[in-house]
Amino acid sequence: MDLTFWWLFPVAIVIAAVANGAGIGGATFFSPLLVIVVGLEPATAVGVALATEVFGFSSGVVAHARAGAIDWRIVRLLAIVSVPAAIVGSIVAGLAPETVLKGVLALGLTGIAVVFIRHHDPDGEDAEIEAGTGIVDPAFSRHIVLADGSDYRFEVCRPSVGRLGAGIGGLFVGMISTGLGEANSFTLVKRCRVPSRIAVAVSVTTVALTALAASVVHAIDFAADSTADYALMASILVFTVPGVLIGGQLGPRLVGRLPEQRLIHALGWIFLVIAAITVGEAIAA
Repeated sequence: MDLTFWWLFPVAIVIAAVANGAGIGGATFFSPLLVIVVGLEPATAVGVALATEVFGFSSGVVAHARAGAIDWRIVRLLAIVSVPAAIVGSIVAGLAPETVLKGVLALGLTGIAVVFIRHHDPDGEDAEIEAGTGIVDPAFSRHIVLADGSDYRFEVCRPSVGRLGAGIGGLFVGMISTGLGEANSFTLVKRCRVPSRIAVAVSVTTVALTALAASVVHAIDFAADSTADYALMASILVFTVPGVLIGGQLGPRLVGRLPEQRLIHALGWIFLVIAAITVGEAIAA
């Protein structure tokens, strides 16, 4: 076991806390980190990132479930599409060359960055809808009461659009380990204005299920590779898994305590920088 990767433990705590608190895929950070800093091949990095994310988001699911914030009807609506799409994406990732995967990762991160940077103030969006300029087109109503007594009544709009986004996001999860949480955030928060605590809990749960399916396919491919470095993977996972388990419990506690607008914009710029670095790596490869 290589103890030089000890620094991944505190990094994993921070990443998992942010991911579970904002409802975005932690692998969005882990994949570029493992490729650029650790030096793993993209396909291996995606597999390790997904395995790490499964543990981190499973911890987050437990925390959100205890809070009573998971709307299982919406989770089923999204996961029934995202899980099969992730399996397909994982198979495609195993066939694609390294430079292509790096290019797809860079494009995916750029798209996510643009969406996050252009994120508008939810209060302004509510005003537009009240004025008649925003169309919600509700499909069904939901009523959720959290463990702390918080009462939420909201409407879920355009389920077909949500499933389409979940399908595309699931495909990207299989290919580059990221995209579903960001797609869910766009659909649930920006389009339907689902309360952030519910939207984050739904997104975390959906991503956990989807990442689990994708990680199984990647694990099968990795096991079939005679050149696979199991010792290296173990040296990384032994630090990232405990870290994300801790961060997964911290993240849900952060929901509603941080200025969401600034957090989302900051993440967007971070993703943009990572995308630029990844492009440089792809060109140099």
